[in-house]
Amino acid sequence: MAMIHEITKDAGKYKARKRVGRGEGGGRGKTSGRGNKGAGSRSGTARKGAFEGGQMPLFRRIRKYGFSNARFETNFWIVNLREIAAHPDFAKGGVVNQAALIAAGLIRDDSRDLKILGDVAKEGLKLKFTVEASRVSAAARKMIIAAGGSVNETGTRRDFVRGVDRNSEDRTPKNLTKKLKRLNAAAAKRASFKAPPKDAPKAKGKSKDTGDAADKA
Repeated sequence: MAMIHEITKDAGKYKARKRVGRGEGGGRGKTSGRGNKGAGSRSGTARKGAFEGGQMPLFRRIRKYGFSNARFETNFWIVNLREIAAHPDFAKGGVVNQAALIAAGLIRDDSRDLKILGDVAKEGLKLKFTVEASRVSAAARKMIIAAGGSVNETGTRRDFVRGVDRNSEDRTPKNLTKKLKRLNAAAAKRASFKAPPKDAPKAKGKSKDTGDAADKA
């Protein structure tokens, strides 16, 4: 038996294919290792990855109730100002958007929203950028504007649905859901309710005594 350190380039890179179906004398003949009969012994068959031999699959055994927001989450391409400022394409500042970052190789594609974060070098941001992204952190916005640049946050789909203007100081949602409308209406009702003064006379209620006057005598 050859040891691993004894194998040289003369041994070849590829191993010869195992020949099957060459008769019983070949060692892998007759059934060719496929067993006897059944779908697995025929050519052209395939089994799904989750197939468990006919028993109830796991994805059919687990409970299926409740609600999850997983499919509605917003995924971002995250880019720091440090990476943008250090890239040769932005050595003199300029426009920073998805197309420019894709061309620079800082993000892969436009399948996600873009978010700019404010991590920079110790000397701070010295370049003037015109940033257009779905989200820009508060620290990044402050540094970009301080360096003479501008920021335009286009917002995500969630912002659009909720009616949030990311470029204004008031970022409260304008398009309220049924639940928020109901909660706001209840809060307004509680705020408008005025409790009666403490010295107000109490209303006289009915007497609890239901007995006849003759019984009392």
